[in-house]
Amino acid sequence: MKITCSNILHRAMWSVLALTLIYGCATNPVTGKQNFVLMSEEQEVALGKQYHAEVMKQYQVYDDPELNALVQRLGAELAAKSHRSNLNFQFTVLDSPEVNAFALPGGYVYITRGIIAYMNSEEQLAGVLGHEIGHVTARHSVRQHATSTAAGVLGAIATIATGSQSVNQLSNTLGGALVSGYGRSHELEADRLGAEYLAVTGYDPQMMLGVVGILKDQEAFELQRAREENRQPRVYHGLFATHPDNDRRLQEVVRAAEKFKNPEAKRTDSDAFLRALDNMTFGHGEDQGIVRGNRFYHKNLDFTIAFPEGWRIDNQPDRLLAVSADNNAVFMVRIDNRKQSESPERYLQRNFNQLSSVQKIDNDSATALVRGENPFGTNTMRVAAVFQRDQVYVMYAAARGALPDRQFIDSVKSIRALNSRERELASARHIRLIRARSGDTFSSLARRSDLDAYAEEQLRLLNGMYPDGEPKAGQWIKIVE
Repeated sequence: MKITCSNILHRAMWSVLALTLIYGCATNPVTGKQNFVLMSEEQEVALGKQYHAEVMKQYQVYDDPELNALVQRLGAELAAKSHRSNLNFQFTVLDSPEVNAFALPGGYVYITRGIIAYMNSEEQLAGVLGHEIGHVTARHSVRQHATSTAAGVLGAIATIATGSQSVNQLSNTLGGALVSGYGRSHELEADRLGAEYLAVTGYDPQMMLGVVGILKDQEAFELQRAREENRQPRVYHGLFATHPDNDRRLQEVVRAAEKFKNPEAKRTDSDAFLRALDNMTFGHGEDQGIVRGNRFYHKNLDFTIAFPEGWRIDNQPDRLLAVSADNNAVFMVRIDNRKQSESPERYLQRNFNQLSSVQKIDNDSATALVRGENPFGTNTMRVAAVFQRDQVYVMYAAARGALPDRQFIDSVKSIRALNSRERELASARHIRLIRARSGDTFSSLARRSDLDAYAEEQLRLLNGMYPDGEPKAGQWIKIVE
């Protein structure tokens, strides 16, 4: 047979069809309908286990046995009433200030202490867990995996048939658009399932609207803050088109869960739930480092650094970033091990290519210019190495235009060990539970809280009273100290 592009394409398409017939038809445990998937349940669980190991490399489990036990208990009760009660669900509280919760294939569900801080009842926590269980039971991640895999296969076929890499890139782009296009419907289905699982477990399914309201308020605040700080917002992965008070589709799917209500309503204690959050770490923990104003403090590493006034500091797990107010310059700091016999100048020469203008700053630090890729393209950056005990603080500066050399050297020179007063500043912030007194307002409470910016707004969010609520005398209120 003569091999032609059309023959290759014809055979490849039949190969995809064969794969679809073998692996692609699976019954959705929620709807009972057939979905296109490329893995069995055993493969799904194995994939989730693999991803779980990666998540645990990125995050630590939050060290609070009582809170972890509460999350595990609530999650297990909801999962037992779900469409996939046969799965061995695992619920993990992550030690992260991010406002997030997510699920992996096979029953791995994660919730951050950052999102739990904004909960004010057991029902609200159950609502978030129920939503994530819904993603697992409806096999959303598996269905997305199948779609993206199929898009990749079809893209490879197009490349073979046409010899055009651009066609492959286009196919992958379309595949990505197809997957991301599921977002709203998947989130709505997870809300519907979460409300159903609340109902059959004995909770009020209408609490799902309250949960989405809390997250929508958090999203609105983050969007406002991101606009004022001229940066991209960081929001919960769920897609909220509008506030639940105005979201007719969300109200309809939650109302549909009423028919599943358990006649034996679950009795909960909001005060007991709030007490479980008393002393919870708020923001970054001590082992992650603390930002106060334009300074960063790290108790475990015993160092501090000052950045230019007005710059935003972004404390990431593996690096520290500072971005200028106009987004035209960025500093980055990472840590490396030091060779005792090596000078700072030699360290730079050994670790960077295309190095020039190597200069000594003092006995423990040096700087140089290097050409490389950065957020502004491929251009000249400034680097520095600062020796402190057995570690090297490696600092980079990149800019859209001229490098901010003076500000960079000032920051480099500010790196040093903590003094006794700064060790206190390097301590983590915590949520404290207090009884509101007559005359207390969030404005007055904000002045007492250990928050640098947007203190009043953050306290309202923490207590479910955003944007303009006020505490009542005798009410439990969360503050930050």
